[in-house]
Amino acid sequence: MPIIICSALHYYTFFFLFVSAALMSIDSNLEEAGDLMGASRGRILRKITFPLVIPAILSGVIMTFSKVMGTFGGPNILGLPVRYYVVATMIRGSMAAQEKGDAFVLAIVLILFAITTISLNQRLVGTRRSYETIGGRGFVARLNKLGKMKRVLFIAVIIFQILVIAVPIGLLLYNTLMLIDGNYSLNNLTLQHWIGPRNTVYNHGEPGVLRNPIIYSAAWNSIKLALWTAFCTALLGIVLGYAIVKGRGTRLSKLVEQLAFIPYIIPGIAFGAVYIAMFARKLGPIPPLYGTFALLVIVSVTKHIPFSSRSGVSAMMQVGRELEEAGIVAGANVWQRFRRIIFPLTSSGFMSGFLMTFITTMRELSLIILLVTPTTQLLASQTMQYTENGDGQEANAVILILIAIVVLGNFIIGRFSRGSSLQKGLGM
Repeated sequence: MPIIICSALHYYTFFFLFVSAALMSIDSNLEEAGDLMGASRGRILRKITFPLVIPAILSGVIMTFSKVMGTFGGPNILGLPVRYYVVATMIRGSMAAQEKGDAFVLAIVLILFAITTISLNQRLVGTRRSYETIGGRGFVARLNKLGKMKRVLFIAVIIFQILVIAVPIGLLLYNTLMLIDGNYSLNNLTLQHWIGPRNTVYNHGEPGVLRNPIIYSAAWNSIKLALWTAFCTALLGIVLGYAIVKGRGTRLSKLVEQLAFIPYIIPGIAFGAVYIAMFARKLGPIPPLYGTFALLVIVSVTKHIPFSSRSGVSAMMQVGRELEEAGIVAGANVWQRFRRIIFPLTSSGFMSGFLMTFITTMRELSLIILLVTPTTQLLASQTMQYTENGDGQEANAVILILIAIVVLGNFIIGRFSRGSSLQKGLGM
């Protein structure tokens, strides 16, 4: 049950992004027409609103299912102490025991689960009637009808966010100040886990995280990986968006769009296992890449292409053909048109994809847990190492550092992206 609760609280935001985008596109006149006909709120919800948002709900189900199937961190921390295993933790255990054949078979099982889910979604959504709404009033008009309920809902959301975000972070911070875990008395508070010197009694002889060079190295690796991945995927997203939108309606465009989505449906830990199988040995002119930072970049870029392609398509849909045609008439070549016309007009999509990928890569664990080595350790994998060694306070301190870097990165990138958001990064 704790694993289910943690996964639900972590991934509910995907449902929020998908469903809120669908609700904002629904014309409130449809619901008002049902109200005038004497339909109850339940009937309006069942007959009008729900059918219009079913595709968004199913998309959220697919995204959540694919993510949870490949999630490693939560099941590993909460499940292993009580001998509760999932496929992701079994893959890690098989790799640690040098039983790579078993690990690869389990990875294939995860991929087959994901493919089956996508196929089921296509059968359910693909055979449903398509709905389109046309009108001027949408979510705002519907929100205004709530009247006094708006304040109640606002307070409920604030309380929920405090319970889900503020309280856990506060508990994490307090835990890092405990000299002995589980002792909540004030005389047990210390900064040993933050700035304490090396002490053989605590944390297996390692100093506090702010005095530990391993943490600074892991932080730099995480930032470097996130920046490289975000830049490459955002740029690829614009290029893929250009190819998909300009060839819209053709079989090639549909094929490119479908191929760009494939990495997403493969669970993260299975994706990492696939790349170990590919690059553990020399592959033609490519040398063995296992244990190198380059492999982390390649895997991360490939895995996050679906996010960037969505933002790229969304941005390219806003660019009219006439602008590029004017460039052709003026004699501009493909590179000049892309640099002078396409990229400036799609820069918001580029920054949205950059932001989405940066945040996702910084906190990624399932994808890289099989690929990191002591020289390529990241903050996310370092927390897992501390947790498995029993150094819970230092693990929580590293988590807080990771959260601070993500929030700071989000703020800095947001200042340059002029209103780009995670919602735009998903192409909504």
